[in-house]
Amino acid sequence: MQTVLSQARRYLGLAIVVTGLVVGIGACSAGAPAPAAPAASAGAAVAAAPEKVNTKIAPADYQSKFGSGSEHILIDVRTPEEFASGHIPGSVNIPVDSLGQRLSEVPQDKPVVVYCRSGNRSNQAAQILDQAGYSQIYDLGGIVTWQQQGYPVQ
Repeated sequence: MQTVLSQARRYLGLAIVVTGLVVGIGACSAGAPAPAAPAASAGAAVAAAPEKVNTKIAPADYQSKFGSGSEHILIDVRTPEEFASGHIPGSVNIPVDSLGQRLSEVPQDKPVVVYCRSGNRSNQAAQILDQAGYSQIYDLGGIVTWQQQGYPVQ
């Protein structure tokens, strides 16, 4: 048992070293840190990729971070009928059921904030975006909470 464990540790250590070497290839010789993970595809930008964010954000935090005109896209992932009944000003409607097919409408170079009615579909949308390689995803949760906290709907 001890021998198997020793071998497993040795292979794990070797894998970590090899991964570090592969990730570190191409790093600037001026001492820049190696990227956290290899690029997802050959066409992916190598320089200064934004920090990966996939987090929940409260309405007040959304207002302080993005309310002053900070560049982002706000996506309402509810149905078109729900969107028409009232939505957060400035949001676009891309239902969660069609988000995977409409990713070309979602820019990858700016933060993406998603919301729905209660928070379930926005969580699904955040997962879809994460799996598609988006790096700055914020889940605002539900418009119900947004309204309860006194924020505007149009």
